[in-house]
Amino acid sequence: MLLNELLNIKYPIIQGAMANIATGQFAAAVSNAGGLGIIASGGWDDIQTEKEIIKCKELTDKPFGVNVMLMNPFADKIIDVIIAQNVPVVTTGAGNPGVYIEKLKKAGIKIFPVVANVALAKRMARLKVDGIIVEGCEAGGHVGEATTMTLLPQMCDAIDLPIIAAGGIADARGFVAALALGACGIQVGTCLLVSEECPIHDNYKQAVIKAKDNDTVVTGRSLNTPVRILKNHMSRQYLALEKTCASAEELEKLTLGALRRAVFDGDIQNGSVMMGQIAGLCDQIKPLKVIFKDICTSSTKTVEQLNEAVKNL
Repeated sequence: MLLNELLNIKYPIIQGAMANIATGQFAAAVSNAGGLGIIASGGWDDIQTEKEIIKCKELTDKPFGVNVMLMNPFADKIIDVIIAQNVPVVTTGAGNPGVYIEKLKKAGIKIFPVVANVALAKRMARLKVDGIIVEGCEAGGHVGEATTMTLLPQMCDAIDLPIIAAGGIADARGFVAALALGACGIQVGTCLLVSEECPIHDNYKQAVIKAKDNDTVVTGRSLNTPVRILKNHMSRQYLALEKTCASAEELEKLTLGALRRAVFDGDIQNGSVMMGQIAGLCDQIKPLKVIFKDICTSSTKTVEQLNEAVKNL
């Protein structure tokens, strides 16, 4: 069963939870275009999260979800808001959602943790979550160490749950590759940054369009909080400080408000411009409907080409 059948959506595609970007309005636009829109609550309290959920409901009658960053001090209250608002899907990150699973499942909510290693996925499977979002280090934002191609087949062999592939996917070729490796669907983020509906500053969109395969870098490894962002003045400063074994306070001071500077102010040199390594394929602004249709309908041609290539083996 593909993800679209499991979630009652048109395309087997989940929108990645991008802080300060994945608002209720953007999530609704994604759901209306055929994917599963996700509201990113990571930087908000329960009150703001509820406002975004209500806004999303006003703009779509399609399924959508909320991402809960489990390190958020408001996580308990956000979970209660999600239940009260009858949100159909929850994705989680930055921790173990075990303490919330019973109450979420009792409310009929599907749970998809984002994980970056097999050991954590096995623990999630024992907790009877509904599926796993497997994210490779090619992704933008917070990442693990393993690549999508190496992690995904190991994950599919290790657990008997629906697996969604994330990290380094932006077109039909990546979609077909994910299915071939055992996934039932995909989660995408970077390719949606250049959608017409994405609410980021145009400077941010242009930075994604101009980015090449080697234009991102991972910062924060010294703090065990690796984040993939665009190479710019801020990232170079950060990496230089990491080499000097700078304290967490010094590093955090440099990044304070950096994502907001990129998203809202369009400060591409001093902001935290999160994007994945696949940005080199995201070279023009398109409507969400076109992005999703291209990924899924072009996959037929990709499969035909693959069949032709291997038929005489």
